[in-house]
Amino acid sequence: MSQANIKEIIKAEYIKCATDPVHFFRKYCYINHPTKGRVLFHLYPFQEEVLNDFRGHRFTIINKSRQLGISTLVAGFSLWTMLFQKDKTILCIATKQETARGMVEKVQFMYENLPSWLKGNQKPISNNKLSFQLANNSRIVATSAASDAGRSYAVSLLLVDEAAFIEGIDKIYTSIKPTIATGGGIIALSSPNGVGNWFHKMYTEAEIGKNDFKAIKLPWNLHPDRDENWEQREKANMSPREVAQEYDCDFLGSGNSVVEPDILSFYEETFIQNPIERRFLGGDCWIWAYPDYSKQYVVCADAARGDGSDFSTFHVIDAINLEQVAEYKSQIDTRSFGNMLVSVAAEYNNALLVVENANVGWDVVNTIIEKNYPNLYYSPRSYGEMHMDKWLAKMDSEQTVPGFTTSTKTRPLVISKMEAYIREKQFIFRSKRLLEELRIFVWMNGKAQAQNGYNDDLVMALGIGLFVRDTSMKFYQQSVDLSRQMIGGISKTGISGPIFHASTGFKNPYQIEMDNGQVEDISWLLG
Repeated sequence: MSQANIKEIIKAEYIKCATDPVHFFRKYCYINHPTKGRVLFHLYPFQEEVLNDFRGHRFTIINKSRQLGISTLVAGFSLWTMLFQKDKTILCIATKQETARGMVEKVQFMYENLPSWLKGNQKPISNNKLSFQLANNSRIVATSAASDAGRSYAVSLLLVDEAAFIEGIDKIYTSIKPTIATGGGIIALSSPNGVGNWFHKMYTEAEIGKNDFKAIKLPWNLHPDRDENWEQREKANMSPREVAQEYDCDFLGSGNSVVEPDILSFYEETFIQNPIERRFLGGDCWIWAYPDYSKQYVVCADAARGDGSDFSTFHVIDAINLEQVAEYKSQIDTRSFGNMLVSVAAEYNNALLVVENANVGWDVVNTIIEKNYPNLYYSPRSYGEMHMDKWLAKMDSEQTVPGFTTSTKTRPLVISKMEAYIREKQFIFRSKRLLEELRIFVWMNGKAQAQNGYNDDLVMALGIGLFVRDTSMKFYQQSVDLSRQMIGGISKTGISGPIFHASTGFKNPYQIEMDNGQVEDISWLLG
């Protein structure tokens, strides 16, 4: 074969590689296999499909199982881009610089094993652990995640490896997005890490077409060498959370949720429903049941300023049947919120009104006091050993304060009470808004809180309400029992029992009705 013919063949092959990355991979892209050593990157059908998606979509987000070769596929696509296009900057961001560096090393290995005619004039002009640049001025750079990552680059392609585990990736994405607005692309890949984070948000929005990303889901069983026996071996010594995260591409099962995802799924399937009425401006107050004047209610509220990112919220809880009957979530000024709470609590049989009193909560509490609402909750100043007599003397300013006091001691109790009620399915809630907050309410750094960028206002209001419901009922029952013990056999002489007050919705254990219809106050017996 003549030299001219060889040149024509090489030219045609070069053009085919430049226009078809699948062909480039199959014939010339070598990888360093962990057990087999240097081998050609044999593309599986699902990998070939993903590679074509990289070409067809500027923005790609991949929810993947482990060990599917996707990071290596991204490295090969990066090399293909660098070889056949000039002046491209590919930035790889990962949780750690070492992880990002691994992407650069894969690109370097693939390049070094290319035939010389494919390298052509594209010799490396910069080649170190964190960057690799060719003579055509195309390069790949590795960096760890930081709020200013990428600001100094005009990024052509952004690679975000293990995106669900990068702290502050939402801020990094915001800072880099303007640099790719004129034609750059993004490939974000990760196994899931619960819900509420940037990766979960962008992926789920992509699935319903709310952003420009192409959503790709790659569970473990796409790999042709994996079957049920492989699955059983891999999952034998893993927790359900680890399985969900590493292999099943399951957002709900993979996070450190305070309430287990399967419990929340049960609530979604069983109890979640649309309200029968939406009230107030914007329809932000949802009603599922109107007042029943034979029942007792608790209204529990968490206040916000009304002009920030947090929301003022409240729940109306049927205190006996343990059901959510109403809910509010919106931004409103504190005085209006206080007036609203008085109105709703009065409607629901003068419900016990519990308002978290920290910060702006005091403004709401003061508004309620000014309205002379008769059934405002008071907290003991100390949550040590809570004695009944101290609790009942709630108008004594030496012992109690108006509203619910959240502290480092009470907050864990509030969260524990809420989690237990829901885990044991003893409390019924109907709200989709509350469900979504519970899904992003996770353990972070040893503290139960909302994922970054989200809020937990409904969750905390509910926790306070259930905690107070338990403690208030506990002390109420103790007072009833003590009354009965101290009056002894008086019931034999014609006492019908404690009176239920329509104005407050609660029975007073110290006022009893005699057969002749007269009311006698026996609180003096408690001395």
